Amino acid sequence: MASSNMEVPKAKDAMNKFKMEVAQEIGVNLKNGYNGDLTSAQTGSIGGEMVRQMIKRQEEQMSGK
Repeated sequence: MASSNMEVPKAKDAMNKFKMEVAQEIGVNLKNGYNGDLTSAQTGSIGGEMVRQMIKRQEEQMSGK
């Protein structure tokens, strides 16, 4: 997995776990290490779904659910 600068460095492991879970949910074979065999559409779908889920969770938290 690519290294990135995160606002909260301690969250890196949790975000990587979340990324792997999302990839599995949407059927993308993401693995630790090299993923150059994936298309940009596949990797983009992982990021897009992560954002959708994070927004949904934040909206639920803000609404008191």
